Amino acid sequence: MSHILEVQHLKKYYATQKAVDDISFSIPSGSIFGLLGPNGAGKTTLLRMITGIFYPDSGNILFDGRPYHPENDLVHIGYMPEERGLYKKMKIGDQALYLARLKGLGKQEAAEKVRYWFHKLDMDSWYNKKTQDLSKGMGQKLQFVTTILHNPKLIILDEPFSGLDPVNANLIKDEIYHLARAGSTVIFSTHRMEQVEEICDRIILVNQGKKILDGTVTQVKQDFKENLFHLEVNGPLRPASHPSFEVMQPKERSLILRIQPGYTSNDILSYFIGRGDVIVSFQEMLPSLNDIFIKLVEGTPLARQFQNLQA
Repeated sequence: MSHILEVQHLKKYYATQKAVDDISFSIPSGSIFGLLGPNGAGKTTLLRMITGIFYPDSGNILFDGRPYHPENDLVHIGYMPEERGLYKKMKIGDQALYLARLKGLGKQEAAEKVRYWFHKLDMDSWYNKKTQDLSKGMGQKLQFVTTILHNPKLIILDEPFSGLDPVNANLIKDEIYHLARAGSTVIFSTHRMEQVEEICDRIILVNQGKKILDGTVTQVKQDFKENLFHLEVNGPLRPASHPSFEVMQPKERSLILRIQPGYTSNDILSYFIGRGDVIVSFQEMLPSLNDIFIKLVEGTPLARQFQNLQA
């Protein structure tokens, strides 16, 4: 598997604050990669080192298999910062053309790309508007377009859905999928765990400058599952008791149960079917990324379980 970006033992300190504290990870080419963490976790500092805005105090960055050189490699990167980085009094059409030319596109190609993306994202009528007249959501769409105009290999999106209504958020989400399928790699940075859980292949979770989680979304959720299952029956559910499970949340027609060590889901099904219950559904309950993060940072036994997994 080839990697578009590899971060090796990256560190960045501000006086006594460790903004990024010995973080390493790699991003497969063509993937959608989630960079997660609460505000102040070190996400933005990481992104600014990857884009060459900051230089790390120590550590290495490899881009497309070789040492990263911002002066040469930035043409292959598109970066959409969380803060709006647009010229307020400039017409947005002229601004998009200007930024496309800065990324190395010729005059005709830049004009074609701007027309294509403005039409695709329903922005044609905005062409002569000034940035200062745009809503936050409209500004986000413009920043997205200027980020991807030059067809970069690596696209970095910092809170890209901020200010967008649900319709435009889904529009941008669809374009992220399309760009990844077309070969671009996407880094999606946010503190909104549910957004990353929906669209990302792999994640890294950072807190207080440290990496506390790294892996595919599927594997992370499997690693932290708690053997919880939801069972629903057709009709009133009678009290249930068996050594194979512990009842957690009984309701009239359903319950949540935890399978005990040494037993399997087949043991559960055999018990309920054997006593005459008609099972409507039976499914495992996997934790959300938000649940996992909260448990990790609060230092619960589940956090210690993760530390054992990484040992």
